[in-house]
Amino acid sequence: MNSTFELIPAIDLKEGQCVRLKQGRMQDATVYGSNAGEMASHWQALGAKRLHVVDLDGAFAGKPANREAIRDICNVMNIPVQLGGGLRDLAMIEGMLNLGIDRVILGSIAIADPKIVKQACAAFPGQICVGIDAKGGLVAVHGWDDVTDVKAVDLAKQFEDDGVAAIIYTDIARDGMLTGPNIEETVHLAKAVSIPVIVSGGVSSMEDVRLCAKHANEGIAGAITGRAIYENTLDFKAAMKELG
Repeated sequence: MNSTFELIPAIDLKEGQCVRLKQGRMQDATVYGSNAGEMASHWQALGAKRLHVVDLDGAFAGKPANREAIRDICNVMNIPVQLGGGLRDLAMIEGMLNLGIDRVILGSIAIADPKIVKQACAAFPGQICVGIDAKGGLVAVHGWDDVTDVKAVDLAKQFEDDGVAAIIYTDIARDGMLTGPNIEETVHLAKAVSIPVIVSGGVSSMEDVRLCAKHANEGIAGAITGRAIYENTLDFKAAMKELG
């Protein structure tokens, strides 16, 4: 297997608890644990090389809302942690990096104010990712409440020369549904830009992981997995062993 490909476990935070949503619906949350630090340690112990954290309350509020849980995660991690959700300006970004976050993910703000991405990349080189959430290839914003008429590929191209570390591309229709990732759309996006692309949404089995990793030479740098590893449709430890 391609050892440059990363399988990244996800922790979604809602009111300090570790949850997963279905298709981004806050009212459709399943709680998997109340101690974020313990959960993070669990995935690290099983071989994770990077952790993906989303501040769900932050995404809806437009500012970080689970700072304590995020700090708890950073305190126990020896691996890089990337964080998204509600980060809207350079001060918020700096605050999260100071807590120990390795990379931040800019989502809604990247669409509303694309120049913030360029500014953030200049201020914090190698630490800025862009999260593009899409439905039918069109970008969705504000915790996925609003689907725009902007094509995901067109948005991604805007950031080509900014120094973005990675694009996290989420197919909302697949997220939390265990239906398999939208490889076709993601590869299409990855081929359109030189920025590494991470698959998010729908990764539900080892077969899905293999399928994603097959496209590593086309710009797919990794895949994020959430519900599948919490409900054991994907054995994370075995997957990490296979990936090498």
